[in-house]
Amino acid sequence: MKRLERATRKRITSIFRRLDYDALGRVYCDEGGEAFWKDRRGACQEFGIRIAEALLDRLPAGGRSLYVGAGVAEIPMIAAESFDLGRTVAAFNLRADEVGVLNDACRDEGFFWSSADAGRAEGTFDHLWIVSVLNDPERFPELSALSYGRANPAVFNCRRFEQERNAVISLTAASMAKLATPAWVTTSVEEIPWIAAWCQQTEKTFVVDGDDYPTAIVGDPLCFIRIAERG
Repeated sequence: MKRLERATRKRITSIFRRLDYDALGRVYCDEGGEAFWKDRRGACQEFGIRIAEALLDRLPAGGRSLYVGAGVAEIPMIAAESFDLGRTVAAFNLRADEVGVLNDACRDEGFFWSSADAGRAEGTFDHLWIVSVLNDPERFPELSALSYGRANPAVFNCRRFEQERNAVISLTAASMAKLATPAWVTTSVEEIPWIAAWCQQTEKTFVVDGDDYPTAIVGDPLCFIRIAERG
């Protein structure tokens, strides 16, 4: 496996030091934000660097990546792509407060986050990062409960689930349509069915790598999917 350049590791550490954890605590937690980030700050760097190095083995230099729902945990990956591979990264996050904190910390690093919808990203990409977005329990509570095996049949709202399902299908299609194949998709194991369904509908081939990687904040195992044209 390729390793991050030492200078890149140092820059990642510097970014994490500059983050406003008081502000992030309010973004991520109703209460206990200080304890949350005391526990997760190191893990975000450690797990993030492992995933970043896995990306170095897969992504070509000089390409373009689209990150949907990227936050603090994605700093090491975006840094690795930008510094070690010379790639262009378009990072989107609808939480404007978090975007402000991230951009303040990364102001001098050559990359930034946008608080706009990722559907507004211009051009095509050879890598899509969409992790714990399609099963987000805040945005898609019924779908998420079913996905994680927590759905209660006595109170499950089928109508709301159908609405959420349609929204996820649309979000998946809008994101995947920005790929120029061959390409990679980084997503959680629980989100594979949405990627697979889109590939089948559009007659693309997909191969899921055998390895998966833990993530620091949500805890969903993460995997890499190779997308190509059929035939």
